[in-house]
Amino acid sequence: MSEDGSRVEQRIRASFAKQGLMTTLGATIATVEPGAVAIELAPAPTISQQHGFVHAGAVSAIADSAAGYAALSMMPMDRGVLTTEFKINLLAPAAGDRIIARGKVVKAGRTLTLAQTEVFAEKDGRSRLIALLTATLMAVEGRDGIAD
Repeated sequence: MSEDGSRVEQRIRASFAKQGLMTTLGATIATVEPGAVAIELAPAPTISQQHGFVHAGAVSAIADSAAGYAALSMMPMDRGVLTTEFKINLLAPAAGDRIIARGKVVKAGRTLTLAQTEVFAEKDGRSRLIALLTATLMAVEGRDGIAD
């Protein structure tokens, strides 16, 4: 990884570590690449819904964060990112040994970035697509907490 890539990865991991919700969910960053970030989640009773599946709110949260950090990986170091809109399609119950959200940039712009996240449930070595998120993210600068 290049020096710039290493700085971007450090920045994303440091920002992720500040997210209380990700900590509460038990989510972790699996990979960081230019324009792509993967976030993992281990199913647990504390994030389940009434049928024992991982709650759609938890799935949406990691999908949104994966898209946001994929977008951030393409932005200048003096910018931050905020989600302005997302749509998620829940395709199957979130059940398995691990839930992984793979966010990627579809088109990076100076102000707006379009990203997409595919969320998979993995069980017994098999992977199944369970959700698809499309997000629009806005580059922000000059606000508290952005350059941290």
